[in-house]
Amino acid sequence: MPLWHEKAEAWHEILPGVQRRILAHGPSAMLVLYHIAPGSVFPQHTHPHAQYGTVLDGGGLFTVGDASWKMIRGDAYYVPPGVPHELHADPNHATVVLDVFAPERQEFRGEELPPDA
Repeated sequence: MPLWHEKAEAWHEILPGVQRRILAHGPSAMLVLYHIAPGSVFPQHTHPHAQYGTVLDGGGLFTVGDASWKMIRGDAYYVPPGVPHELHADPNHATVVLDVFAPERQEFRGEELPPDA
């Protein structure tokens, strides 16, 4: 049973103002933490994975398909596979988002560190 400890080298800046850390993963799912600077944009994209998430801090304008809404701390969401989505982070507060992707995102696999235990 793998265990990963918090380490500075586990964080990767994937876009200006957007940092990502792979928390845990296995073939069926991947747990990912994002730190997003105030006013940063996670541009529209799609992927073939289901995405489940929650806002741990901050928020912003989240668009999924044709629907947009303001997200705040404590909100949760589901993005179906293949649906375009983007986030415009709150311009006044840092945003922290926890996402689960199913199955795991193979294209993220180069970012994870080996398990600590």
